[in-house]
Amino acid sequence: MKVLLKNGEIREALFEEQRPGVFGADAEPKQEGRKAFWHTSAHVLAQAVKHLYPDAKRAGGSAIENGFYYDFDFGFPFAEEHLQELEEEMRQIIRKSLSLQVYALSLEEAKAYMEEHGECYQLELLRDLPGEKAVSFYRQGEYAEYCEGPHISNTSRIKAVRLLSVAGAYWKGDEHEKMLTRIYGISFPKEAQMEEYLYMLQEAKARDHRKLGKELGIFLLAEEGTGLPFFLPKGMALKNLLLDYWRGLHRQAGYQEISTPIMLDRRLWENSGHWEHYRDKMYTTMVDHREYAVKPMSCPGGMLVYQSQPHSYRDLPLRLAELGLIHRHEKSGTLHGLMRVRECTQDDAHIFMTEGQIINEIQNVARLIDTVYQKFGFEYHVELSTRPEESIGTDEEWELATQALAEAMDTLEVPYSVNEGDGAFYGPKLDFHLKDSIGRTWQCGTIQLDFQLPRRFGAEYIGADGEKHRPIMIHRAIFGSLERFIGILIEHYAGKFPLWLSPVQVKVLPVSARYLSYAGEVLEALGAAGIRAEADESDEKLGYKIREAQMDKVPYMIILGEKEQAGHTVSVRRRDAEAGKQDMGEMGLKALIEMLRSQEDQGR
Repeated sequence: MKVLLKNGEIREALFEEQRPGVFGADAEPKQEGRKAFWHTSAHVLAQAVKHLYPDAKRAGGSAIENGFYYDFDFGFPFAEEHLQELEEEMRQIIRKSLSLQVYALSLEEAKAYMEEHGECYQLELLRDLPGEKAVSFYRQGEYAEYCEGPHISNTSRIKAVRLLSVAGAYWKGDEHEKMLTRIYGISFPKEAQMEEYLYMLQEAKARDHRKLGKELGIFLLAEEGTGLPFFLPKGMALKNLLLDYWRGLHRQAGYQEISTPIMLDRRLWENSGHWEHYRDKMYTTMVDHREYAVKPMSCPGGMLVYQSQPHSYRDLPLRLAELGLIHRHEKSGTLHGLMRVRECTQDDAHIFMTEGQIINEIQNVARLIDTVYQKFGFEYHVELSTRPEESIGTDEEWELATQALAEAMDTLEVPYSVNEGDGAFYGPKLDFHLKDSIGRTWQCGTIQLDFQLPRRFGAEYIGADGEKHRPIMIHRAIFGSLERFIGILIEHYAGKFPLWLSPVQVKVLPVSARYLSYAGEVLEALGAAGIRAEADESDEKLGYKIREAQMDKVPYMIILGEKEQAGHTVSVRRRDAEAGKQDMGEMGLKALIEMLRSQEDQGR
């Protein structure tokens, strides 16, 4: 928050003072107010902890995308069973309707305060501050904390609070530091919102891709490869279906597919700027006494492809797409199924163009992203992320790039919000946040405009004037990480993939071993028609086989018995129908295949 002057004293503004009207008539904070709302809730949590456990040490907390957290050193094994008492203590604090007061202390005064109260972690944070003369404190009742904010003005705005879970978190995110206790929570200005959120949590638990991924035989995670997912046969079928769809779209959109090496000489990454700005997430190895880096992204390799031959303005825009296998050193505590991994396939593409082609190419990518997200039934919103503190390039280049992204969206009439300071180190970007079937958002697609890499690599093309010119570059992804996108799809569909995307589309269920031969004929006919099918040849009873197929979430089941074998027909049962209407009755195999092909074509 901005530092203000009042009566000659330096202080920080409370959120509502800077953003009048941020709370609507229904007392619900608008998007920009949620961070302040949840940040204040984190302070209430810390205040409750200090009431119940005075010897606990505060390490710090914050608002997150959905709720808040706070890290503590309790000095004893704090567990889930402690949360209920702590939650009730928070409610008592909230009922006191405490106003938040903000004031400034000199850095030395702040250090003395933390030392006096035995807050060793917050004291360390203050000691790490570079050249600060004064810091802001927020007080509610008897509780005070060094904090940059933002905060709301009174705890009474918090009408519903719930502590959700306990986890471990390393101090400062460093795995070599002490493991602290992190408490996650959520709060709302209305009880009805809490009920809605808890229902969503229950749904999310049932849809958890880690659970469904194992049950459906899609992927596995092993201790021998932390953060490195294995795709099983059904998972590979799903992955390849997505890649086939992706390749078809890109051929139509004028992209050429390339592949670049998985590791390249350190000097390349120094030249691109990644060594300076991304080194802590890169894996390295020695080859012939030279240091190589395993690629965390594909853009420097794409630059080498561009430079491998001379180009004319007639070649541009040149659209190079790559399904690049990338590796990033994510901290072990942040890994989460397929959502956060150390190895993934990124559907990267790099577009080289003239300045006059920028707007059109941005719009082309935005339309392609829209086509894909609509395909899977996703709504989405767009964020324009601007120049971060750690960046390269001139102010003029950043302004031109930022305005180009904004103009492209304005012309398409696509609304967007501005995310200040969150661009890539080489350029601003548009991030596409999709919403799944239970209302959660995920950042997947991105369009990044880059003037810097072409300059650093000396990329050129010959213009219509016969002179050398420098191309401008777009980095873009649609799925983002293919692994993450698959995880999102598993949860979005709750494992019930549409017919065209289902690894197994039909399960053949012979009533007994007497009909295995006929089941083989049906299976062969389905396979010849391009239908992905498998048979349950076990000795189990039919009811069990049906339940197993339902658990596998297969779109269609074919039941084969005496009547079907005699008439060369099949009895069909569908997954997606109202209770009591799953049975479609008996039909000819040819009619079934035609129906499945028609549905698949509509889905595609």
